[in-house]
Amino acid sequence: MAITSPDKSSMHSDATWNSLKQAIAKTSGFQRWRIEKNVAGQLQDTTLDELVSRYLRETLETLAY
Repeated sequence: MAITSPDKSSMHSDATWNSLKQAIAKTSGFQRWRIEKNVAGQLQDTTLDELVSRYLRETLETLAY
């Protein structure tokens, strides 16, 4: 079985997501959302990746209404 290296588009996508994730995590909206969720005890042992994904999903769901 040959070991293959990740293709450039995959590495670019990962770098883009990491950069975007860090930028979102610094916003006041994300910080406020995170505090509200922590007070409700809903974010125990959650990674930043999961937090940002959940924040984006909930924000988009709210905007859809």
